[in-house]
Amino acid sequence: MRLPHLNKPCKALLAAVLAAAAGVLWSYFWRVFFYLDSRISPLTVTLGCVAFLEVCLLAAVLVRRFARGFANKGAVCIFLCGLLFVFANPPFQAPDETDHYLRTCAISLGRFDFDASRTYPEDVNALMNAFPGAWVNAHTSAGVGQDPDTGEQQAYNTAGYALKQYGTNGRIESVADSFAAYRDPAARASAPAVTEPVSFLIVPFLPGALGMAAGRALGLGALGWLYAGRIGNLLAYTLLCWLALRKADKYRPAFLCIMILPMSLFMAGSLSYDATLLGCYYLMLALLTRETWDNETAGTYAAACIFVNIAKPYLNLLWALPVLLVSARQWKAKGRRWQWVLAMLAGALAATMLVEWYGTAFRFNYPVIERQGGSTVNGGQQLAFVLANPLRTLAVFWGTLTENDFFIGQLGLFGWKDMPISFLSLTGPLMLFAAALLASADKAPGLGRRRSAGLGLFALVYGVGAMAAMYITYTPVGMVRIVGLQTRYFLALYLILLLLAAPALRRGLRPALGQQKAESVSVPLFACYAVLGAVLLFEHYFVGPIYTIHL
Repeated sequence: MRLPHLNKPCKALLAAVLAAAAGVLWSYFWRVFFYLDSRISPLTVTLGCVAFLEVCLLAAVLVRRFARGFANKGAVCIFLCGLLFVFANPPFQAPDETDHYLRTCAISLGRFDFDASRTYPEDVNALMNAFPGAWVNAHTSAGVGQDPDTGEQQAYNTAGYALKQYGTNGRIESVADSFAAYRDPAARASAPAVTEPVSFLIVPFLPGALGMAAGRALGLGALGWLYAGRIGNLLAYTLLCWLALRKADKYRPAFLCIMILPMSLFMAGSLSYDATLLGCYYLMLALLTRETWDNETAGTYAAACIFVNIAKPYLNLLWALPVLLVSARQWKAKGRRWQWVLAMLAGALAATMLVEWYGTAFRFNYPVIERQGGSTVNGGQQLAFVLANPLRTLAVFWGTLTENDFFIGQLGLFGWKDMPISFLSLTGPLMLFAAALLASADKAPGLGRRRSAGLGLFALVYGVGAMAAMYITYTPVGMVRIVGLQTRYFLALYLILLLLAAPALRRGLRPALGQQKAESVSVPLFACYAVLGAVLLFEHYFVGPIYTIHL
């Protein structure tokens, strides 16, 4: 039975009705499952959910109608979905965001040196006092309470829960309390003064600083500066992703998938310089899909390579080497490939040394800076230990990977590794597989044996290098686990795996789906997944689930 043909107004009305119905059901779930009626008006929750879905529907219609081309559509979706993460993520919940906020704020105030005795406006003090770093970790409760069913005493631990209720009908402690504390005049008056952090970079924080300066020009306070800075970072990330999608010759659905993954947008919509760092990684990999390399391609790659070394030096020197994977037949830029590689290595090292000199020469009133991780961390001793015990080191690396699901099973682990969203961790690998399938519809020749083998080797070396760097510089000497590794360090490597998997899947499956159709499917699929990720992040921080502590 065929449905009758509907004209555009009828289709729009039907879509709006379905979105409203989904909003009502969604709000009902929140009200029932998370006991939301006791905290906020049911009508407010229902209207909020319905309005949100209607706005999402309107945004989808506008993107489909007015955005032309895959790169433009993808970039608009990245920015709009990223905005959801900007506001769904509470202040200072991204890794190291407290220090990043203070450094970005200082730059936005015109401070291009580093002074440990210099303070900030009173509003910044209040914000820091109200949001003391990683909320879930800082507010985790552990102890012994009475089981409500058996009456027996049992241990409890609220790790991973942003909302805690003390007693069945007791007060709920949540992130909303921090927003209330920020607005409380008494708390603001008693907030201790904050000084500049142990952070000595300028360039990677400029996009966020420009956003903060714009927020201050609009009359916003310290909290508004934070969101404005996040938007500045998101804009820079979106621009880099747009450029990457335009420059990629092959497998663009794979690029969009990684770019718009909840984990990528979580970092892009924060004050971390990982926003531009990830964008540069994706741009360099997009350039490596091009058949012909001219001066513009080589210059863009070199600029991105030097930037990532300014943000995170030494290990990122490896990104200069993939240029050698471009064959002589495909190389049309002036100069030879090895000359460009040497120029990139020299430029990156020069930029690194300049940044280190600048950070030392313009540093004032800082006491002796303690080694991160305490006295048990010693890079020289750890390196000697690694060289003396190579098999044990391999066991440590392998054990760290297996314990953490090779980090591909932690695509839903947010915050400072303390806000797990299981649904995203379970479905994240499925989205990567879907991206590989959609990318396999590309009928263009693959990357070739030279580039494929070289990128596979690069991914292996870079991944091991990232683990070795964290093991040597952040992990106590001889420890059997690597401290500090997070999924975001491997996002670029997952993209390489997708680029290698796509041609293999094409040869094995011979998909009938065309490239244009695959790209048109990938935009709404990955955008919807990103929206769902932002909603779940907001749900975990502001709505539930609630851990009830029976005292």
